[in-house]
Amino acid sequence: MTKTRATAIGFVAVLLWSLLALFTVGSAPTPPLLLNAICFSIGGTLGMVWTYASGGLSQLRDINWKIYLFGAVGLFGYHALYFSALRMAPAAEAGLIAYLWPLLIVLLSGLLPGESLRIGHLIGACLGFSGAALIITGGGSAGFQLDHLPGYALALLCALTWSGYSVLSRRLGETPTSSVAVFCVVTAIASWMLHFALEETIWPETTIAWASTLALGLGPVGLAFYVWDIGVKRGDIQMLGTSSYAAPLLSTLVLVLAGIAMPSWSLAIAALLITGGAIIAARASFHS
Repeated sequence: MTKTRATAIGFVAVLLWSLLALFTVGSAPTPPLLLNAICFSIGGTLGMVWTYASGGLSQLRDINWKIYLFGAVGLFGYHALYFSALRMAPAAEAGLIAYLWPLLIVLLSGLLPGESLRIGHLIGACLGFSGAALIITGGGSAGFQLDHLPGYALALLCALTWSGYSVLSRRLGETPTSSVAVFCVVTAIASWMLHFALEETIWPETTIAWASTLALGLGPVGLAFYVWDIGVKRGDIQMLGTSSYAAPLLSTLVLVLAGIAMPSWSLAIAALLITGGAIIAARASFHS
């Protein structure tokens, strides 16, 4: 596989993640842990079938259990927080805050050995967090509402979880893409157990809700992790990092086109601040 092709495959994940908020809203009122369980059951099953068909099962036995634990915690934590945030706050606003993860990845990676934090990183951080502040302090279509603060907080924790997971993954060494299937299966099992212990079981109630849930498991919470893994291991990691900053803008555009979010100048400015700040930070990394 060529580097260009691997990069293109990795970019598919960015396109799929731009649909995460839309499908999450469409899956309501299914509770977060149950939604997590269904989606990762689908993604994990597909991954194990693919691993078996490609003869990769033997590779799974050679992977350290700590890597499996790390991957499962990262995937479970991110999505449980994300689904909960979108249940407790407006989808566009919570989604944009959660999409601070590309910027946070750049900032946190600057603290790794051999890396440095440049002025561009700081400027990018200020712009990105200004976008989030614009949303939380009343720039969003619904304005500032105290009732939504828990959802905003969960969205921020979501961004911190995925950025931390992504940066720490670089220190764990090379692992085969088939390991992602195990991450998904373990995440699904944990989600089912916690759901039955903590939540009321509310299955998707309509055709749209079921279609959204299945689409989540097949795409943003399924295929996306596998193609992203291929891209970051075999493609141009810098190009993929930059392309991921398009996700919040695409996600917001999808919500507006679907009629879930109202178009507004403040929402557009917030999206541009977050995306622009991330790109500036990435350019600083390129010139390090």
